[in-house]
Amino acid sequence: MKNLFKLLILTLLFSSCEKDPSIFPVETPEVVAEFKTNLSELNLFTGELSELNHSSRAFEYNLSSTLFSDYSHKQRLIALPEGTSMTFNGDGLPIFPDGTLIAKTFYYNNDERDLSLGRTIIETRILIKTNGEWESGDYKWNDEQSEAVLDLSGSSLPVSWIDSEGNSQTTTYKIPSNTDCFTCHNNYGSTQPIGPKLRSMNFNINGVNQLEQFITNQQLTGLSNSSSVRSLPNWEDTSIPLEYRARAYMDINCAHCHVPGGTCDDLSTLNLAFETPLEESQIIERSFSIDYRISFYLEGLSMPYIGTSMLHNEGVSLIQEYLNSLN
Repeated sequence: MKNLFKLLILTLLFSSCEKDPSIFPVETPEVVAEFKTNLSELNLFTGELSELNHSSRAFEYNLSSTLFSDYSHKQRLIALPEGTSMTFNGDGLPIFPDGTLIAKTFYYNNDERDLSLGRTIIETRILIKTNGEWESGDYKWNDEQSEAVLDLSGSSLPVSWIDSEGNSQTTTYKIPSNTDCFTCHNNYGSTQPIGPKLRSMNFNINGVNQLEQFITNQQLTGLSNSSSVRSLPNWEDTSIPLEYRARAYMDINCAHCHVPGGTCDDLSTLNLAFETPLEESQIIERSFSIDYRISFYLEGLSMPYIGTSMLHNEGVSLIQEYLNSLN
């Protein structure tokens, strides 16, 4: 009887231990670098999906100058296969290993003056590298904010929010189709990431250089320190020269199409990469056209050609001021 009692106690003890993650931690599932039907199937987030708490197998990255997307906010993530890293390859894109997943989630705060009032998540765009090639896909969030479903066709939906000045804002947000994605991500006929260039990630966040953090975490190899990498200026930083701000804005908002190999390479002589010398960029020669096509919104004519549904007033003012300074 005494032995039976001991056996019962041991059984209860080990049963409770098996359920206690502090004693037997549950291993974080690997991020699934495949286009599944539902976003939750990718294991990119943990807990309630709408909280956007990313897996410990993914890490967040930020850009010094950001793309305008109808005033939406973005969460940017990279998930690398276990035991791999990004490899230094100059100031531009690092070399990503096969199995890399890059995610960008777009959302609006319901009221910019009070973030406790929540947010509305619109879409999560995904790039996955397989056999040396990048593939794109887009997950559209449902009204309940409980799941996002793969949608390659694109769609439009009304969005409203209150800005930091207390003004009500509305727009018809456009979720891109896969064809739209390729239009911007195309370089010499293949899909390429746009944002995570090393020069766009080489800046301090809360006093810590982002590239240095990647190096410390062994997420970036082949680079000993960030000092050898150029930095793309923050176009919103009014303490730096106007030319640098305007060229940085053009780089992140326009240059993915207006560079050699980009979608507009055969249609335009512009080369708007930040490092392109002014005399080789055609900005002066095409200044009237640039000014005209950014000064209004008309789908299919105004610039950017796709990806927005409204004017970016701050960006337009910056570019026009810069163009006027060249006269």
